[in-house]
Amino acid sequence: MSIDVDICEVGPRDGLQIIHTFMPTAAKSAWIAAEAAAGVREIEVASFVPPKLIPQFADAGEVVGTARTIPGLAVAALVPNHKGAVRAIEAGVHKLSFTLSVSESHSQANVRKSRDEQVAEFRAIVASVRDLPADQRPMLSGGLSTVFGCSIEGQVSEADVVRYAVALAEAGADDISLADTSGVGDPAQVRRIVRAVQQEIGGKPLALHLHNTMGLGLANVVAGLEEGIRAFDSSLGGLGGCPYAPGATGNIVTEDLVFLLESMGLSTGIDLDRLIHVRDVIAAALPDEPLYGHVQHGLPKRWHQLRGGFNAAAA
Repeated sequence: MSIDVDICEVGPRDGLQIIHTFMPTAAKSAWIAAEAAAGVREIEVASFVPPKLIPQFADAGEVVGTARTIPGLAVAALVPNHKGAVRAIEAGVHKLSFTLSVSESHSQANVRKSRDEQVAEFRAIVASVRDLPADQRPMLSGGLSTVFGCSIEGQVSEADVVRYAVALAEAGADDISLADTSGVGDPAQVRRIVRAVQQEIGGKPLALHLHNTMGLGLANVVAGLEEGIRAFDSSLGGLGGCPYAPGATGNIVTEDLVFLLESMGLSTGIDLDRLIHVRDVIAAALPDEPLYGHVQHGLPKRWHQLRGGFNAAAA
């Protein structure tokens, strides 16, 4: 199947990082396997941070090991520093998702390092990866957080966004990801910043990681699509949030994102009916956590009716 838009599921990482109830390792693995079976081809399964800081990821290595057994699945993990990257490489991840906060205040709160110190951390990670045999090197994603605003600092300099995107690209990132950590971005801002970054990063692929605090997450997806973005992060049931982004809500809902894209005639390769049933895995393991989204209320019958209509219109 030809895929028009790539979706990376980040729920097992971003969705769980602020949940205090430990999701059993077996349930995490069941969630990941079920999403892969629904056609999701990339999943960020954990964060390699000290367990004393986020106990939810004490089993990160085990989760990665199980996920790696799923055929065709790209296994990603968030790494905030070189030490975490080394652990993730040892666990066998296919992709390292590094994070650098454009907001200095958020950077200090989140990783206790300045922005420039984080650039140095990323350079050290790149050096470690390049020391590996070519067939063992994970992909390196240079992620910028608080791109569209910071809950601590407020407005973020767009010039700084471009500057740090260029720094990560020049250091060796395979792609650049722009994150709306606080969920305050709007479509005009998305278009403006995406254009500015694209002009300066030398043709490297660009992705968007969007949250839905102000209810504009999917509108921002459309703005990104209009600027040529074809890779988005999302979370099943809209789980997610950052401990250092007060007031921010979860990621855009994977189910709603798939529906939006398929409705626009863009193929994701994901079976929406099967994807919605994965919510049951989360609900069983975390019964007290609310799950968000819209399309699950009208499926599967309505989805098939609409999909037929869209297909007929396209034909």
